[in-house]
Amino acid sequence: MTVSKERYRRQALHQIDNLAKPPGSLGLLEKQAKQILLAWGTFHRELRPKHIIFAADNGVVRAGVVAQLSDITYMQSCHMVQGTSAVTCFCRSQDIPYEVVDVGIDSDDAVGLDRKIARGTKNFAVEPAMSREELAQAMATGRERVQAAAKDGINLLSFGEMGIGNTTTSAAVLTALSPKKMSWLTGFGSARGNYKLLFHKRHVIAAAVKAYEKEIQMPADALRCVGGFDLAALCGAMMACADEKIPFYIDGFITATALACAIAMKPAVRDYALPSHISREPGMAQALRLCGIDEYDVPIQAGLSLGEGTGAVLGVVLMKTMMYAVWHMATLDGINQEAQDRHDNRKGDETHG
Repeated sequence: MTVSKERYRRQALHQIDNLAKPPGSLGLLEKQAKQILLAWGTFHRELRPKHIIFAADNGVVRAGVVAQLSDITYMQSCHMVQGTSAVTCFCRSQDIPYEVVDVGIDSDDAVGLDRKIARGTKNFAVEPAMSREELAQAMATGRERVQAAAKDGINLLSFGEMGIGNTTTSAAVLTALSPKKMSWLTGFGSARGNYKLLFHKRHVIAAAVKAYEKEIQMPADALRCVGGFDLAALCGAMMACADEKIPFYIDGFITATALACAIAMKPAVRDYALPSHISREPGMAQALRLCGIDEYDVPIQAGLSLGEGTGAVLGVVLMKTMMYAVWHMATLDGINQEAQDRHDNRKGDETHG
C-alpha cells in the first residue's frame, strides 16, 4: 500500500521533530535532514553518498584573466583520479565514492571518465564559448552521470569542478543572469590580492556580456555564450537530481552559479539543493539569492575557496553524522513516557512506604 505524499511528509517531519532534544536545537542540520527526507519521498535508513567532479578547460584564459598555467587543469584532475587532491582525500577519509568526469580538458587523453566534448571551450572574449550542440552535450553528460548514480543506489550527491578560469566563466554567467549586470560580482578567484588582474577580468566579462546581450535571453544562452563545459554539465546534473529524487550538496561560487541556472530552467531543483559553505567570492551571495537560499541557511563558514567540491563533501560528512542520529537517537515520545513511568513508580513507592 502506497503511503500518500502528505502522510509521508508528516511522518518525515515527525521523525526529526520527535528526536530527544529541544525542538530546533540542531539548527541547520535538522533543517537539511528534513529537506533530504522530503526530497526522497520515502525513508532510506542508510545514507549512500557519491561525489562527482566535472573537469574542463576554458578558452577565456587566453584573454589573460588568470595567473596560473591552464595545464594545471590536467595535472590536478590527474591527482583527483589518483586520490591525491584535497577533495579526493576528503572523500577517501570518509569512504565516500567519487568520480572525475572529463567534459573538456585540453589534452589528447581523457582524465577519469571520458566525456570530452572538445579540448576546452572557445575564448568568449572573441566568440561564444560553445555551440548549441556542445551545450546540449555537456548538459546531457551531467544527466547521464546522475542517472548512473541512481541506478547504483546512490541517494545523496555532492558536486565539484576543476578548470582553470572557471571563476571567470561563473562570474560572467552570473553577471549575465543578474538584472543590473553588476561588475562587483567578479572576484579574485585564485589570484587573491591581484587587483590588476581583477580589473582586467571585470573588463573582459563586462565587454562580453554587452557583446552577447541580444543573444542571452535565457540561462542556457548565458552558459553557451560565456560559460564552461563544467558549468553546463553541473546544470544538467542538478536538473536530473530533481527527476531522480536525489538531494545534492553544492560547493561554492561555481556550483552555486550552476544551480542558479538549473533552478531558472527547472524550479523543482530548489527542493533538492543543499548549500554547504560560503565561498570568499563576492558573487556567492548573489548566486545564492538567485537560488532562493539565504546566507544564514549555509552551515559552514570556514573561509573555503578551493573548489573541487571540498565544502560539499564536508556538508555530506555533517549530514552522515546527523542521519545516524535520526535513526539511533531516543525520541521525545519515548523519553516522556520513561519520565512518566518513573514519576508514577516513585509516587507508588511513596504511597506504599
